[in-house]
Amino acid sequence: MDWADLRWFDAADYTLAREVLQRGTAAIFFLAFLSTLAQFPALLGDRGLLPVADYLRRPFARRWPSIFRFHYSDRMLAAVCAAGMSVSLTLVAGLPQLGPSWLPLVAFLLVWVAYLSIVNVGQVFYAFGWESLLLETGFIVAFLGSRDVAPPLTVILLLRWLVFRLEFGAGMIKMRGDRSWRDLTALYYHHETQPMPNPLSRFAHRLPRGVHRFEVLANHFVQLVVPFFLFAPQPIASIAAGIIIVTQLWLIITGNFAWLNVLTVILAFSAVSNPFAATTFAPTPVWFLVVVGVASALLLVLSWWPARNLLSKNQLMNASFNRWHLVNAYGAFGSVTKERLEIIVEGTTDGTEWREYEFRGKPGDVARMPAQFAPYHLRLDWLMWFLALDSRDDRWFRVFLVRLLEADAPTLRLLARDPFGGVAPTQVRARIFRYRFTTRQERRGKALWWTREEVGMLVRPTSLPGRVHE
Repeated sequence: MDWADLRWFDAADYTLAREVLQRGTAAIFFLAFLSTLAQFPALLGDRGLLPVADYLRRPFARRWPSIFRFHYSDRMLAAVCAAGMSVSLTLVAGLPQLGPSWLPLVAFLLVWVAYLSIVNVGQVFYAFGWESLLLETGFIVAFLGSRDVAPPLTVILLLRWLVFRLEFGAGMIKMRGDRSWRDLTALYYHHETQPMPNPLSRFAHRLPRGVHRFEVLANHFVQLVVPFFLFAPQPIASIAAGIIIVTQLWLIITGNFAWLNVLTVILAFSAVSNPFAATTFAPTPVWFLVVVGVASALLLVLSWWPARNLLSKNQLMNASFNRWHLVNAYGAFGSVTKERLEIIVEGTTDGTEWREYEFRGKPGDVARMPAQFAPYHLRLDWLMWFLALDSRDDRWFRVFLVRLLEADAPTLRLLARDPFGGVAPTQVRARIFRYRFTTRQERRGKALWWTREEVGMLVRPTSLPGRVHE
């Protein structure tokens, strides 16, 4: 076969897209390994809230691919994270991309395997849609090649298919779910009740209701209509990508959703071409064509399950159909919480004065401005939001309270403030409060971000067995 017959395989107009996709994805991997290094030992380590060693004793857990299947230690985790961060940094710098095509392929597959191993033992603390999104993205961009070959067209299209599932899946889950998305009232509540508000969330919540209704309409257009144009000829596909990027930027500045929105922006560049900077490449090596062809065929076959899910009345949200987290189903906020409940954890050393533990991201002190921490992921804070909605599976939280009673240093480092300065309290408790953003008048008078009222007790005062109280 003449090499010219294979030029359809090249996407020479997408060299900028490749740079953004490879470097951006690697940067998110670096952040994911960094957050794991900082949080995993206290959450899931040898003395974690849900120890990996206990989890791996279950037959179900051992079926999931992970380098920790047969042995886990905090030291081994640290080594994996350090290696993952190091390789990710080389990819951010573009160093493997300067070599032969197999070099970035191997580098991305290494970080993919390392992070897959973490996610597959991470249990509830890693059961987020953006974990699977990062894994799927990392696997696909591994096949974009280095600068000595043109970006493969099939890989570019598979990345657009990922954006399509991400956006259209989220749009369909909303239309099939909460009525507030259909009657255009969802944004009356969402900015206030979203899991992790940021400094601009209160401003967004206080916008006129007409603006909120327009937000919902715009969301439906961007998620249910625009994704189809990602597969249109240029420049229409680039315009569609631009619209998605703009809406993701709005989500970034009004909330904290870990790396979900940033990674979506990166992925949207798969539809952005730069025809005026197109490069002439040497013929793609046959071995690379074969490898990319096999990987593309595999991903195409795996697409059957998420494609069927998109059309299902019982659509699944953020679901993986295989143990490798490839070609997943995505979606967010199929239901909208109408009121904000927060669990406030307190301790005492004398049984009389109770002091609050302050978390890094979730609301607590009503005078504290919500923090901006995305794309960094605070897993404990996110689980506290879910626990306030449904406290039936609170195994990890019960252990968390024990760690507070022990003044466990790794656990306390997950918090913004320990009111006892490292001294163990004699008792802890957890109360549930209803929070809402202050009105302009309320804020003008007291400079408060929130108002709150107690609605119940989640955990009554408890202490360590055998401890004598004053």
